[in-house]
Amino acid sequence: MNINIVVVGSIKEKFFKDAIDEYSKRLSRYAKLNIIELKDEKTPANASLLEEEKIKEVEAERILSKLTNSYVVALAIDGKKYSSEDFSKRMEKYDILSKGNLAFVIGGSLGLHKTVLDRADESLSFSEMTFPHQLMRVILLEQIYRAYRIRNNEPYHK
Repeated sequence: MNINIVVVGSIKEKFFKDAIDEYSKRLSRYAKLNIIELKDEKTPANASLLEEEKIKEVEAERILSKLTNSYVVALAIDGKKYSSEDFSKRMEKYDILSKGNLAFVIGGSLGLHKTVLDRADESLSFSEMTFPHQLMRVILLEQIYRAYRIRNNEPYHK
């Protein structure tokens, strides 16, 4: 399976990069992973709702250009929540639904524009809390890796 992680923003912190590299390496035995980093727009300190909407719209155009021929799962706070075991089962369904091309989308600091959420085939949430996109990338990769381990009846801590 081809898994694309489409993210707004880049990683600067070495500890996040190291974790992402580690999970990417672990996942390589199960799937072809591609992380697509897109430029994030700077948000002025006192941005109006209109300015924030325009920023999300610009970021959405970049995101949407990378989602051709993929089954798209948007990470959104109001998305579906799964246990790790249920997410593992969902990953099995993604194999069929995606026809081998699965994309997870992580938005920027303002979240995802409605056009991206509308394009997504489904939304996924790991918590009702908000996480920085750098940390969310690590969490997503870890959960995908865990899903493959569970799916293959391989040991993984609970």
